[in-house]
Amino acid sequence: MNQDYVEWLVKRRDPVYAWPVRIVMGVLCLIALILAMTLAWGPLVLLAVGAATFFIFQALNVEYEYLYVDGTLSIDKILGKARRKKVLECSKDELMMMAPSDSYVLKDYETQGMKVINCSSGQKDAKTFSLIYQKGGQHTKVILEPNDRMIQAIRYTTPRKIVV
Repeated sequence: MNQDYVEWLVKRRDPVYAWPVRIVMGVLCLIALILAMTLAWGPLVLLAVGAATFFIFQALNVEYEYLYVDGTLSIDKILGKARRKKVLECSKDELMMMAPSDSYVLKDYETQGMKVINCSSGQKDAKTFSLIYQKGGQHTKVILEPNDRMIQAIRYTTPRKIVV
């Protein structure tokens, strides 16, 4: 087993408001199409509503890609299976602690005003881990859902900083 490279993809569960937003955007597209056929400035409205619908649909379809390579954890947010945004990049030196989210060990590392980034699927029965790292003076807590292979790879490179 290669401990140097582990990749894992997690699809975020659709939020509660996703389907109503999709329906509203579909209705707006139909109204804009009718306006485009009847009014002179209708095609501009159709173009604006179509572009807004495209970007909203992409923003509602989110996946997270975890990549662990040579002691560096990188998390990317993939929007609509097309666009990619870097959420974080954390080296093993910046990592302070990684443990299950309900672990008592994390209480010692949590600070007031800590930035929290949720990169999990959002499902209730998912086994989430919390990763706390420090970059500069800023402490950040990241909630993620790694697979067993990724946990073992992180444990292999930083055994004292991970609790399973």
